[in-house]
Amino acid sequence: MPEIPDIVTYIEALGTRILGLPLEKIQVASPFLVRSFDPPIERANRKHVIELRRMGKRIVFALEGDLFLVLHLMIAGRLHWLESGKGTPGRRCPAAFYFPSGTLTLTENSTKKRASLHLLQGREALSRLDPGGLEVLDAGFEAFYRTIKRETHTLKRSLTDPRLFSGIGNAYSDEILHASRLSPLKRTDQLTDEEIRRLFESARRTLLLWIGRLREETAGQFPEKVTAFREGMAVHGRYRQPCPVCAAPILRIVYAENQTNYCARCQTGDKVLADRALSRLLRSDWPRNLDDLDDLYVRRG
Repeated sequence: MPEIPDIVTYIEALGTRILGLPLEKIQVASPFLVRSFDPPIERANRKHVIELRRMGKRIVFALEGDLFLVLHLMIAGRLHWLESGKGTPGRRCPAAFYFPSGTLTLTENSTKKRASLHLLQGREALSRLDPGGLEVLDAGFEAFYRTIKRETHTLKRSLTDPRLFSGIGNAYSDEILHASRLSPLKRTDQLTDEEIRRLFESARRTLLLWIGRLREETAGQFPEKVTAFREGMAVHGRYRQPCPVCAAPILRIVYAENQTNYCARCQTGDKVLADRALSRLLRSDWPRNLDDLDDLYVRRG
């Protein structure tokens, strides 16, 4: 799912292409996409884009007339840009947004159609769609401290809860936790002040690092390769590859459609965290530390 660095990159690319221009027409092909009906989506046609902003993991197109188009890409949604006169949207494109400068298209490479589009009238309606999480890059340490202590969860869950923190998901929470040398399963009520400070600084540093890297990668082009698994990430998507800090194998916990990647040596004091499904399968063979894990790899080839 696109997170803060990806959404920032999308918005910056869109700003140079559509800001100040009229949205000539919205073409919606998927009945699952539009999640609001009053005002009707056609009301956005011919309205100028006066601002682009991020709201969590959503992209907000502020239009004249106090209208707001809100697009949530979810897991599989991606944006593409067609220069004016260069191609047409594909047949399976759920939505296309036509501007004088070109066409913005949405694709969703999944059988589960989760991307959503709202057209809202007024800022009050827009605020009701905002989960209200803290913007880490805009916040000071005290606000971060209060937020991480507000509810008792694991660190992984807290960082990815949009009511607590805005725009952080599965991928960048892994990177933040590795950079802060903290276990994804550590409870927030067990954190020391020093650990919270470390987490705060790592979160800001990690997000700014990847915003900068994605800006360099696109170099003014429209970002066409938005992915949760990027070359240069420390742990996310790097299962069984060496940790870039200590060379221990990256481990993972799999749950539902998500996974948490971590380094046992850097983050958990060599402890291998229990994966619920594999724990049931392996039972007494479940490795408790990195030495046990090495033995298991040898026995199982």
